[in-house]
Amino acid sequence: MRGSVVIVSFFVLGVLVGYFELLPLSVVDNDLAFYALCGLMFFVGISLGNDANTLKRIKKLHSKYYLLPLATVIGTLLGCAVVSPLLSSRSLMDVMAVGSGLGYYSLSSIFITECKGAELGTVALLSNIMRELAALLLAPLLVRYFGKLAPIAVGGATTMDTTFPVIVKFSGKEFAVIAVFHGFVLDVSVPVLVTLFCL
Repeated sequence: MRGSVVIVSFFVLGVLVGYFELLPLSVVDNDLAFYALCGLMFFVGISLGNDANTLKRIKKLHSKYYLLPLATVIGTLLGCAVVSPLLSSRSLMDVMAVGSGLGYYSLSSIFITECKGAELGTVALLSNIMRELAALLLAPLLVRYFGKLAPIAVGGATTMDTTFPVIVKFSGKEFAVIAVFHGFVLDVSVPVLVTLFCL
């Protein structure tokens, strides 16, 4: 849990640095986040490669785990449908569009802003950031009470990048391939789903 708090603390620090413009724009516009993410993935890869039992664990996983991305999409959209009547100012399709971002806030919020306006785009951005933060902060509790797949489902499209280290730490290295596969499938699904619900 402490590791998740540290990660979120760095996020909050980044927001404050950006808000108060403490770094020159040349640094911010220089794809620094992309290179930091690549470095993070590199070190996680080294960690996985150093464990000789990782491939053995992956081979023992049942093929049903590869249905997890479908279960995540269905669960998310069902949740949106249940919540929609409580949001009388927004249509079911608007709520589904926000939910179908699946944590991919940078892409989904842009799509939704272009199709439905800045207000719903902002809601999508905040909703998807909250989903990612929930996966980062609650991963230990999710594993304890709902099983090792829960942080992957909650992480949505972020499981192959930002929430990946937390998932590997709390769910175990044997779920690393599932997390990457899950994130990849959902990353590809987000533009299709968001566009569908924005029509």
